[in-house]
Amino acid sequence: MKITILDDYQHVIKNLKCFELLKGQDVTVLDQSEKDISKLADLLQQTEILVLTRERTEITEELLSKLSNLKLISQTGKISNHLNLDICTQYNVAVAEGIGSPVAPTELTWALILNTVRKIPQAIQGMREGKWQINIGTNVSGKTVGIWGYGKIGQKLAQYAKAFDAKVLVWGSESSRAKAVEDGFISADSKEAFFRTSDIITVNLRLNKDTYGIVKEEDIRLMKENAVLVNTARAELIERGALLNVLQSGQQLLVGVDVYEQEPIYDTNYELLHFDNVVCTPHIGYVEESSYELYFGTAFENVLSYIKGAPLHIANPEVL
Repeated sequence: MKITILDDYQHVIKNLKCFELLKGQDVTVLDQSEKDISKLADLLQQTEILVLTRERTEITEELLSKLSNLKLISQTGKISNHLNLDICTQYNVAVAEGIGSPVAPTELTWALILNTVRKIPQAIQGMREGKWQINIGTNVSGKTVGIWGYGKIGQKLAQYAKAFDAKVLVWGSESSRAKAVEDGFISADSKEAFFRTSDIITVNLRLNKDTYGIVKEEDIRLMKENAVLVNTARAELIERGALLNVLQSGQQLLVGVDVYEQEPIYDTNYELLHFDNVVCTPHIGYVEESSYELYFGTAFENVLSYIKGAPLHIANPEVL
């Protein structure tokens, strides 16, 4: 069967150990992201199995309507807002769901916190410009780390904060807050108290219709002077334009960002890149070797199971 892997703009997938699983199969790896649906459909006309690189390409009804040969989409990681399962079912396309790990994104989130509070990227840039000790940062120790979303990533972050002698304050669903208290951490009394009290806030929610734009501009404006806001989850969790409005207003806020509404970003004039108090990374939360082996290894195993006539992890089995 004709297999196509999308969006390998890092040129790394063929070098993964798990790529050996597809040895002997008819595989094409597309290195460039194609945003034009008609052009993408032309590239995929003969494709029967599509392997997605996380959420880099949105699978729309318009695209599916042009892919008459497509039988299976193998997802790296979990299905998210880039793919509508009902529409896939409507076009008789099976979707195999993969697995993920909270380790790499949690470590990246903590790295962004450390880089943001200690202002490490700015200090490195100063040395490159022949300058010495151009700024002064602060510790995490003794601060209150606010964690919005106490799932797998949030729980790991809480343990990291504890190891750094920081206080942990959790906001989220009632069950999340109850779990945090059970684990020995503090539940915020309200969203307002969460934003007013925290020295560092990290947002760790899944994006869905209920969480889209859940962080409002007025929430961010409640934050302390020189407080830290880190988002490694989804850009759309923050109300459109809210973060930029706050930064442009001159509010003393430190920001770490790994996710953006439109990706990839090649424009050096992208607005967030020009604030000295913002640290930007190019959505590398899950971009780590062992994570790739896990994500793609599972996706490839799902492909082979389908080819052998014994499909696994199909999210819409009614199409089989």
